[in-house]
Amino acid sequence: MKYFIAIGFVLSVLAFTAPTKTINLFNGKDLSGWKIYGTEKWYVENGELICESGPDKKYGYLATEKFYKNFDLSLEFKQEANGNSGVFFRSTIDGTKISGWQVEVAPPNHDTGGIYESYGRNWLVQIPDEKENILKPGEWNKLRIRVDGDHVQTYLNGTEMVDLHDEKIGKGEGSVALQIHDGGGIKVRWKNLKLQPL
Repeated sequence: MKYFIAIGFVLSVLAFTAPTKTINLFNGKDLSGWKIYGTEKWYVENGELICESGPDKKYGYLATEKFYKNFDLSLEFKQEANGNSGVFFRSTIDGTKISGWQVEVAPPNHDTGGIYESYGRNWLVQIPDEKENILKPGEWNKLRIRVDGDHVQTYLNGTEMVDLHDEKIGKGEGSVALQIHDGGGIKVRWKNLKLQPL
Protein backbone atom coordinates (compact mmCIF):
# COMPACT_ATOMS: atom_id res chain seq x y z
CA MET A 1 0.00 0.00 0.00
CA LYS A 2 2.82 2.39 0.89
CA TYR A 3 4.42 1.56 -2.46
CA PHE A 4 1.34 2.69 -4.38
CA ILE A 5 0.99 5.84 -2.28
CA ALA A 6 4.62 6.71 -3.00
CA ILE A 7 4.12 6.13 -6.74
CA GLY A 8 1.00 8.30 -6.68
CA PHE A 9 2.88 11.06 -4.89
CA VAL A 10 5.76 10.97 -7.39
CA LEU A 11 3.36 11.07 -10.34
CA SER A 12 1.44 14.00 -8.86
CA VAL A 13 4.68 15.92 -8.29
CA LEU A 14 5.81 15.20 -11.85
CA ALA A 15 2.46 16.32 -13.23
CA PHE A 16 2.64 19.52 -11.20
CA THR A 17 6.22 20.37 -12.17
CA ALA A 18 6.19 19.18 -15.78
CA PRO A 19 6.68 22.09 -18.18
CA THR A 20 3.74 23.00 -20.38
CA LYS A 21 4.05 22.43 -24.10
CA THR A 22 5.45 25.24 -26.24
CA ILE A 23 2.90 26.67 -28.68
CA ASN A 24 3.99 27.71 -32.18
CA LEU A 25 1.80 30.75 -32.77
CA PHE A 26 2.79 30.89 -36.46
CA ASN A 27 2.95 27.72 -38.54
CA GLY A 28 5.15 29.16 -41.30
CA LYS A 29 2.52 28.46 -43.96
CA ASP A 30 -0.57 30.62 -43.43
CA LEU A 31 -2.40 32.79 -40.89
CA SER A 32 -4.24 29.94 -39.15
CA GLY A 33 -5.05 30.90 -35.55
CA TRP A 34 -4.87 34.63 -36.28
CA LYS A 35 -7.38 37.35 -37.17
CA ILE A 36 -6.70 40.48 -39.23
CA TYR A 37 -7.98 43.87 -38.05
CA GLY A 38 -7.88 46.78 -40.50
CA THR A 39 -6.92 47.02 -44.18
CA GLU A 40 -3.13 46.74 -43.94
CA LYS A 41 -1.28 43.76 -45.41
CA TRP A 42 -0.45 40.51 -43.58
CA TYR A 43 0.93 37.58 -45.56
CA VAL A 44 3.36 34.65 -45.52
CA GLU A 45 6.46 34.49 -47.70
CA ASN A 46 9.27 31.93 -47.52
CA GLY A 47 8.11 30.74 -44.10
CA GLU A 48 8.07 34.26 -42.69
CA LEU A 49 5.12 36.34 -41.50
CA ILE A 50 5.18 39.78 -43.07
CA CYS A 51 3.33 42.95 -42.16
CA GLU A 52 3.27 45.78 -44.66
CA SER A 53 1.45 49.08 -44.97
CA GLY A 54 -1.50 49.08 -47.34
CA PRO A 55 -2.93 51.92 -49.43
CA ASP A 56 -4.92 53.31 -46.49
CA LYS A 57 -1.73 53.81 -44.43
CA LYS A 58 -3.67 53.22 -41.21
CA TYR A 59 -3.12 51.15 -38.08
CA GLY A 60 -3.46 47.41 -38.58
CA TYR A 61 -3.33 44.41 -36.28
CA LEU A 62 -2.95 40.65 -36.51
CA ALA A 63 -4.18 39.03 -33.30
CA THR A 64 -4.28 35.47 -32.01
CA GLU A 65 -7.76 34.00 -31.89
CA LYS A 66 -6.98 32.62 -28.43
CA PHE A 67 -6.33 34.64 -25.28
CA TYR A 68 -3.06 34.13 -23.39
CA LYS A 69 -2.70 35.40 -19.82
CA ASN A 70 0.64 34.26 -18.40
CA PHE A 71 3.37 33.24 -20.80
CA ASP A 72 6.96 33.44 -21.99
CA LEU A 73 6.96 34.47 -25.67
CA SER A 74 10.00 34.51 -27.95
CA LEU A 75 10.13 35.64 -31.55
CA GLU A 76 12.40 37.12 -34.19
CA PHE A 77 11.79 40.22 -36.27
CA LYS A 78 13.59 42.05 -39.06
CA GLN A 79 12.69 45.60 -39.98
CA GLU A 80 12.63 46.69 -43.60
CA ALA A 81 11.94 50.28 -44.60
CA ASN A 82 10.25 51.92 -41.60
CA GLY A 83 10.01 49.22 -38.96
CA ASN A 84 7.48 50.90 -36.67
CA SER A 85 5.49 48.01 -35.23
CA GLY A 86 4.99 46.21 -31.95
CA VAL A 87 3.82 43.14 -30.05
CA PHE A 88 0.72 43.57 -27.91
CA PHE A 89 -0.21 41.31 -25.00
CA ARG A 90 -3.46 40.86 -23.08
CA SER A 91 -5.08 42.90 -25.82
CA THR A 92 -8.59 43.24 -27.25
CA ILE A 93 -9.43 44.99 -30.51
CA ASP A 94 -12.56 46.76 -31.76
CA GLY A 95 -12.14 47.75 -35.41
CA THR A 96 -8.60 49.10 -35.21
CA LYS A 97 -8.85 50.48 -31.68
CA ILE A 98 -6.80 48.29 -29.38
CA SER A 99 -6.80 47.97 -25.60
CA GLY A 100 -3.78 46.39 -23.97
CA TRP A 101 -0.03 46.79 -23.75
CA GLN A 102 2.55 47.01 -26.49
CA VAL A 103 6.17 45.95 -26.48
CA GLU A 104 7.59 48.45 -28.92
CA VAL A 105 9.31 47.41 -32.16
CA ALA A 106 10.57 50.57 -33.80
CA PRO A 107 13.40 52.17 -35.78
CA PRO A 108 16.70 52.92 -33.98
CA ASN A 109 16.49 55.27 -30.98
CA HIS A 110 12.71 54.81 -30.61
CA ASP A 111 12.45 52.53 -27.55
CA THR A 112 12.32 49.00 -28.99
CA GLY A 113 11.54 46.72 -26.04
CA GLY A 114 9.74 49.45 -24.09
CA ILE A 115 6.14 49.18 -22.85
CA TYR A 116 3.34 51.41 -24.19
CA GLU A 117 -0.33 51.48 -23.21
CA SER A 118 -2.52 52.48 -26.16
CA TYR A 119 -5.56 54.68 -25.44
CA GLY A 120 -4.47 54.85 -21.81
CA ARG A 121 -1.37 55.94 -19.94
CA ASN A 122 0.88 55.94 -23.03
CA TRP A 123 4.53 55.14 -22.19
CA LEU A 124 5.00 53.05 -19.05
CA VAL A 125 8.69 52.31 -19.64
CA GLN A 126 10.96 53.85 -22.27
CA ILE A 127 14.43 52.55 -23.07
CA PRO A 128 17.48 54.45 -21.78
CA ASP A 129 19.89 55.82 -24.36
CA GLU A 130 22.64 53.40 -23.37
CA LYS A 131 20.47 50.45 -24.48
CA GLU A 132 19.43 51.88 -27.83
CA ASN A 133 22.39 50.22 -29.57
CA ILE A 134 21.10 46.69 -28.79
CA LEU A 135 18.68 46.79 -31.74
CA LYS A 136 20.27 45.56 -34.99
CA PRO A 137 18.63 47.51 -37.84
CA GLY A 138 18.12 45.50 -41.02
CA GLU A 139 19.06 42.23 -39.26
CA TRP A 140 17.11 39.58 -37.40
CA ASN A 141 16.53 40.54 -33.76
CA LYS A 142 15.34 38.27 -30.96
CA LEU A 143 12.59 39.58 -28.69
CA ARG A 144 11.41 37.83 -25.54
CA ILE A 145 8.35 38.87 -23.54
CA ARG A 146 7.56 37.28 -20.19
CA VAL A 147 4.22 38.15 -18.57
CA ASP A 148 3.26 36.57 -15.24
CA GLY A 149 0.52 38.19 -13.18
CA ASP A 150 1.43 41.87 -12.80
CA HIS A 151 5.08 41.26 -13.74
CA VAL A 152 6.35 42.04 -17.27
CA GLN A 153 9.90 41.51 -18.49
CA THR A 154 11.21 42.15 -21.98
CA TYR A 155 14.54 41.13 -23.52
CA LEU A 156 16.08 42.26 -26.81
CA ASN A 157 18.87 40.11 -28.22
CA GLY A 158 19.41 38.60 -24.77
CA THR A 159 19.58 41.90 -22.86
CA GLU A 160 16.86 42.79 -20.36
CA MET A 161 15.07 45.96 -21.44
CA VAL A 162 12.12 46.16 -19.01
CA ASP A 163 11.32 44.72 -15.58
CA LEU A 164 7.95 46.12 -14.53
CA HIS A 165 5.25 45.37 -11.96
CA ASP A 166 1.90 47.00 -12.79
CA GLU A 167 -1.45 46.39 -11.12
CA LYS A 168 -3.52 47.30 -14.19
CA ILE A 169 -1.56 44.89 -16.41
CA GLY A 170 -2.12 42.20 -13.79
CA LYS A 171 -5.87 42.47 -14.33
CA GLY A 172 -5.64 42.41 -18.14
CA GLU A 173 -7.03 39.68 -20.39
CA GLY A 174 -6.64 39.20 -24.12
CA SER A 175 -4.66 38.02 -27.09
CA VAL A 176 -1.19 38.47 -28.50
CA ALA A 177 -1.24 40.90 -31.43
CA LEU A 178 1.25 42.31 -33.94
CA GLN A 179 0.88 45.91 -35.08
CA ILE A 180 1.43 47.98 -38.20
CA HIS A 181 1.78 51.65 -37.26
CA ASP A 182 -0.04 54.26 -39.30
CA GLY A 183 1.72 56.56 -41.73
CA GLY A 184 2.61 54.09 -44.49
CA GLY A 185 5.95 52.76 -45.72
CA ILE A 186 6.21 50.08 -43.00
CA LYS A 187 7.45 46.52 -43.52
CA VAL A 188 8.50 44.03 -40.84
CA ARG A 189 9.28 40.32 -41.09
CA TRP A 190 8.53 37.91 -38.23
CA LYS A 191 9.41 34.27 -37.54
CA ASN A 192 9.76 31.66 -34.78
CA LEU A 193 6.87 32.94 -32.66
CA LYS A 194 6.92 30.47 -29.76
CA LEU A 195 4.80 30.83 -26.63
CA GLN A 196 5.33 28.90 -23.42
CA PRO A 197 2.28 29.13 -21.11
CA LEU A 198 3.18 29.74 -17.45
